[in-house]
Amino acid sequence: MRVLVTRPEPDSQATAERLRALGHDVVRDPLLIIEPIADATLPPGRFDAVVLTSVNGARALAQRPELAALRDLPLYAVGRRTEAVAPPGFSRRLVAGGNGAALAALLRAELSPRSRVLHVCGEERAVDLGAELAGDGHAVALFTIYRARAAEHLLPATEAAIRGRQIDAAFHFSPRTAATLARLAGQAGLTEHGAGFVHLCFSANVAAPLIPAGWPTRIANEPTEDGLFALLST
Repeated sequence: MRVLVTRPEPDSQATAERLRALGHDVVRDPLLIIEPIADATLPPGRFDAVVLTSVNGARALAQRPELAALRDLPLYAVGRRTEAVAPPGFSRRLVAGGNGAALAALLRAELSPRSRVLHVCGEERAVDLGAELAGDGHAVALFTIYRARAAEHLLPATEAAIRGRQIDAAFHFSPRTAATLARLAGQAGLTEHGAGFVHLCFSANVAAPLIPAGWPTRIANEPTEDGLFALLST
């Protein structure tokens, strides 16, 4: 199969290598460019825990000078992959089931009453932890340390492959990359062509931006890269 991979670097390359090792061809077009926010300021006050909801946030935190002051706290990660790339040294490392609902449930179960957590995040967030935890009396402070800038157009090789109906499947890891592909395909006059291959998605939330275009979607049984790879073989 020829698979379109649109996730940001360096994950795009890693996924492509895994696909090629299984004998698939790859069209790689990272549609989000991850940029650190150098002048981000750590919110004042004390925290009871650090929360990571993305791999990009975990990588960005590893480069921040504020990390040393946070290492004595417990770390809550949205999923296994985010926890795996998070910097070492936290007092405890707890992992949720891979989505915002599972993370909120874990925090409710583990946090002491009226805790204050630091959500290390990007400018756009798939999970509103403040809203999720407000009814439980917990407070959430945002530490926004990276942004994801959307590409302005498809790469010529991507456009040619879609126009030539040479794509069999696309991997979608986030709602924003899915929405960006739908938007750029429309911009290039390729919306109908996008219906010619299957779109394999982390979750129903990721698939949602593709539905208005009429593109066929399939949802992974679990919101992981392994879940997407499993869809390729079924």
